[in-house]
Amino acid sequence: MSLWERSRAGVTSTVAVIGAAALLTGLASAPASAAEVEQVVNGGFDDGTDPFWANGGMTLALDDGRACVDVPGGTANKWDAIVGQNDIDLVAGESYRFSFDASGAPAGRSVRAVVGLAVDPYDTYFEQSPVLSADAQHYEWTFTANASTAQGQVAFQLGGSPEPWRFCVDDVSLVGGVPPEVYEPDTGPRVRVNQVAYVPKGPKAATVVTTATTALPWQLRDAANKVVAQGSTTPRGVDASSGQNVHTIDFGRFTRKGAGYTLTADGETSRPFDIGADAYVKLRADALKFYYTQRSGIAISDELRPGYGRPAGHVDVEPNKGDGDVPCQAGVCDYRLDVRGGWYDAGDHGKYVVNAGISVWELLNAYERSPGLRRVGLAIPESGNGTPDVLNEVRWELDWLLRMQVPAGQPYAGMAHHKIHDQAWTGLPLLPHLDPQPRELHPVSTAATLNLAAAAAQAARVYKRHDPAYAQRLLTAARTAYAAAKANPALLAPESDSTGGGAYNDAKVSDDFYWAAAELYLTTGEKPYQADVLSSPEHTADVFGAGAFDWGNTAAAGRLDLALVPNRLPGLAAVRASVVAGAEKYLAVQRQHPYGVPYAPANNSWDWGSNSIILNNMVVIAAAHQLTGRDRYRDGVLTGLDYILGRNALNISYVTGYGEVSSHNQHSRWYAHQLDPALPNPPVGTLAGGANSSIQDPYAQSKLTGCVAQFCYIDDIQSWSTNELTINWNAPLAWIAAYVAEL
Repeated sequence: MSLWERSRAGVTSTVAVIGAAALLTGLASAPASAAEVEQVVNGGFDDGTDPFWANGGMTLALDDGRACVDVPGGTANKWDAIVGQNDIDLVAGESYRFSFDASGAPAGRSVRAVVGLAVDPYDTYFEQSPVLSADAQHYEWTFTANASTAQGQVAFQLGGSPEPWRFCVDDVSLVGGVPPEVYEPDTGPRVRVNQVAYVPKGPKAATVVTTATTALPWQLRDAANKVVAQGSTTPRGVDASSGQNVHTIDFGRFTRKGAGYTLTADGETSRPFDIGADAYVKLRADALKFYYTQRSGIAISDELRPGYGRPAGHVDVEPNKGDGDVPCQAGVCDYRLDVRGGWYDAGDHGKYVVNAGISVWELLNAYERSPGLRRVGLAIPESGNGTPDVLNEVRWELDWLLRMQVPAGQPYAGMAHHKIHDQAWTGLPLLPHLDPQPRELHPVSTAATLNLAAAAAQAARVYKRHDPAYAQRLLTAARTAYAAAKANPALLAPESDSTGGGAYNDAKVSDDFYWAAAELYLTTGEKPYQADVLSSPEHTADVFGAGAFDWGNTAAAGRLDLALVPNRLPGLAAVRASVVAGAEKYLAVQRQHPYGVPYAPANNSWDWGSNSIILNNMVVIAAAHQLTGRDRYRDGVLTGLDYILGRNALNISYVTGYGEVSSHNQHSRWYAHQLDPALPNPPVGTLAGGANSSIQDPYAQSKLTGCVAQFCYIDDIQSWSTNELTINWNAPLAWIAAYVAEL
């Protein structure tokens, strides 16, 4: 799902809603003022149940003054069982207070409460998904609509549960004419630091948010509150990425290891932090351990991951339709494939080849660049088999990638299917083994095929030492895929294919051809692949843009490996010089940024998954350090990491479990503690997507409309456009952690 989840649960959001403040209390709503107008008829059910209705075979009946239904079990989607009222009037630009009292038995069931359009295309104007208790609780939100309709609807979507349950509701209200509520994030103290650790002999900087325009005194204190260093801040003016007036504190000369340090300036004291490198050794392992609990097709052991154990997902055990015998979408193919295994891509149950390819590449690139990874134990079922655990984990995804290749004798043999996922979107929370949706293979694509070719070719050289037969199988698959892509160079995944899973559409594949040719050349040394590298327009292009690489822009992946993996490519010096030049570009951006971020997108419009883009830019900077040995590149990586771990406008670490305040409500169907207390938060070491100026999801729109760059983020499970987790976002976190752990 991840980057292109534009529709949710079959309903497209077209409205920005502003100023929602969720209030979960036991108190009744304040009485409406004269200007407020109630839109719901008979919301207290004093005159029976009309005009409310119920579908899915449910009967709405009164029980002690409440309206109740017995919800059937075994439905696939939230909207398969609804209680609602139509003919609701909404006016664009007007603010509404939506409230109700509700209970669920047994407790722990969630309801999707929606204000939307009652007719096709069933647009969602506002939604929340509270988890219900056995006793009635009051729920209340405020939002602003930017569409007018006389065909609105208030609905309670109740389906998607494997077991039957009982839902009761009372005092349903939608009042217009209320004042909007303004969301203000709690950013804590105005001194922003890396909340985890500064490396003793590395750079150390903090950012102070202040109205002062002249230098301020600062003090560094140890855990005993003793002043151990002091100095003056450097005013930096207004930071465009946050709109804040800021100063910088530079305390890099202080190198004493320790825990519990704090910085004080302008009457504010920072959150605590350490000086030492041990945290990055732990982060290296934690960022990689993330992948085991993302596995599909295997039971997750609670002994290996206490609190995260679950049955195997998508292995053809009801209610799962499973991945063992998956058909294509209608009209795409007439065969079925066993595509069990692999990693769930993000917070949904889909698996996407283009995201798998770049994730596999980056993890294997880290393995090639950081020898210490060979000794890192990940506590996975394969541990102790004589192969490094990183390679054991990545093989789980590689095996799935190979299963996505079209078999010989079929049309488009050797190509790769773009993705496999549910026929329709599912709601949250939903454990993988309980997903009732049918699964489908989607059409082949040139981009997916080249991702398979690149990742498999790279893996062939990495695994050769540990499993020569497997390495040969990988190389054969890579050669076959590359030849098939050259025979079918313009089969593009459409943007419209976004029902039940992300589209991952990509209209440009010259970068993928370059990357695949580079990996095949590096592994084989063969002249035809060398020729394709040298003749590619990407080979001499500046491939280091505002963001160096991601699943849709892969030329830099090929360039980095050409520069760092030993080879005899003609003009190799120019290839290496281009990587250093790219790193210099990011360092120049970083020097100008008051928060030390090596990222400055056009028009200050931060991208979806900006945290991964920042980390990938740091991978380029680290590559320059490995090519030149110059400390300024190492320092650039360490400074950039500060932003990820708390030195940012929101004063939050974007890595779960790292720092005093960290992201922990990432969008996920099974790490869904925010919706179901019986489920866990994401594992320690999970990266949140980060600031996204486009805030595509309704929840982010309800809180963040008008936000400036860094402030376009909210740590809530419903914000899939700012707060998702993905395999390709954790990969650069693991790469950088491995690099820092070996400094």
